[in-house]
Amino acid sequence: MLQTILIFLIIFSILVIIHEFGHFYFAKKAGILVREFAIGMGPKMFSHRKNGTTYTVRIFPLGGYVRMAGYGDDEMELRAGMLVKIKLDDANTITEIDLSDKQQLDGVPMELVAYDLDKDMYLEGNVAGRDGLVRYTVKRDALITEPDGTQVQVAPLDVQFQSAPLLKRMMTNFAGPMNNFILGILVFSAIAFIQGGVLVNESRIGEISPNSPAQEAGLQEGDQVTAINGQEVKLWPELVQTIQSSPNELLLLKVKSQSDDSVKEVSITPSIQTDEDGNEYGQIGIMQAIERSFSSKIIYGFTQTWFIITSIFSLIGSMFTRGFDVNAFGGPVAIYAATEEVVGYGFMSILSFLGYLSVNLGTVNLLPVPALDGGKLLLNLVEGVRGKPLEPEKESIITLIGVVMLLLLMVVITWNDIQRFFFG
Repeated sequence: MLQTILIFLIIFSILVIIHEFGHFYFAKKAGILVREFAIGMGPKMFSHRKNGTTYTVRIFPLGGYVRMAGYGDDEMELRAGMLVKIKLDDANTITEIDLSDKQQLDGVPMELVAYDLDKDMYLEGNVAGRDGLVRYTVKRDALITEPDGTQVQVAPLDVQFQSAPLLKRMMTNFAGPMNNFILGILVFSAIAFIQGGVLVNESRIGEISPNSPAQEAGLQEGDQVTAINGQEVKLWPELVQTIQSSPNELLLLKVKSQSDDSVKEVSITPSIQTDEDGNEYGQIGIMQAIERSFSSKIIYGFTQTWFIITSIFSLIGSMFTRGFDVNAFGGPVAIYAATEEVVGYGFMSILSFLGYLSVNLGTVNLLPVPALDGGKLLLNLVEGVRGKPLEPEKESIITLIGVVMLLLLMVVITWNDIQRFFFG
């Protein structure tokens, strides 16, 4: 169980961190201030600031997140009447603002009356020993120590998300799912290289077992079976199914030779094999062909990723004709249960599972649902058509509706997973 939990946490964290790094990288390229890049969730354990971003490691190893200025980043909002501490430089300009519970900054206490950290960049309030209200200018790169002790940078309007050009904002929104697709491509290509090649899905013969019916019939590695008993065969599963369902029965195979493209007919009788349940099936001693070229291994990463994407969209599309089926979805409980299963099959299965989940996460995030990346991209497109963004109030309402929908769906999915895996 410990091994399963550890692998589950590693997989989950890799998926989320890779996703969030996509948003992070393109936000930086767009000139958007990324206030924090967090690994894990919950209370902060460690932090390091570099180039305007605070990198934190948090106590619960469950994914991570990116905080972009002006992108729902309201954890540090000031309010009139609150007591803060400020640090001033020689020009009486604020360089640090302490909102933490302990307020360890050795600075000037101020009771806030008015403030603006977007345009005019100032704090105004009552300061001990000073008559009347005092206004201080805030530096563009001043730091704010938040209530939990995390230190992040203030963000003037020009470095906030909404100030970036539309296409750059769209790329920032798309970059998370894109990174998941890239990870999927790399993982599946890596699997092909580790395996030494890619299994060919067509009815081509691979390695032939010694003294098997296939060898005795004169079949060669690379030959392609095009028909059995006059019935056309194109794919490997069709070939296997026909052979397995015909133990000790004479089969007439039409075979195309790889060496000279000649076509011949071969008679063969599958030997009788018995599975662990005592059921008989036929076998002729052939393996599935493997394509070992460098290009095929690279291409496999793309084709497998595309196959998963289209399968997910096909599944979602079928719900419009067949109705909603909660069993088609899986949440963290289902992922954990699946992790427990793939761990038993070894490293390659775990790697394949990582690739599948990564592509799955990227695809689902592109659905045009508010609060998902696809929903944000849809709002970007609406802005492009209108020539102006939606009013912040309307966009907030749309996003809130999306969040509520996703939370409700997650509750339903999680409860269904618990019923399936623990009480089913």
